[in-house]
Amino acid sequence: MSTPAGFDELIHPSTRLSVVALLAATEWADFAFVRDSLSLSDSALSKQLHTLEGAGYLEIQKEGGGRNRRTKVRLTDRGRTAFEGHVAALRAIVDSAGPETGPETGAATGAARRQPHAEAGR
Repeated sequence: MSTPAGFDELIHPSTRLSVVALLAATEWADFAFVRDSLSLSDSALSKQLHTLEGAGYLEIQKEGGGRNRRTKVRLTDRGRTAFEGHVAALRAIVDSAGPETGPETGAATGAARRQPHAEAGR
């Protein structure tokens, strides 16, 4: 299977995907909020943010100075488009893997078939 259109190697690593997914749900987010939400160290988050910023996927804004300095981040339009394309590509990969095994399909039927065997052993 070939890689679907929109799959983004830059976003795909789990930490970057988590950062971008979190930022996709908001306009701006404080560095500390992102760090704490994803349980990352300052240096690990900073590295990922700078990688994404270098690709034009997010904007970093620093406000204030000294101990009152705040760093805020947001997805750019380019970053939001890349994230949406990547999510669509991931869905295409999952959808091509075969039928779903949700309640409406085989999983419920399989569970129903197994149940009598469990009762028979009682």
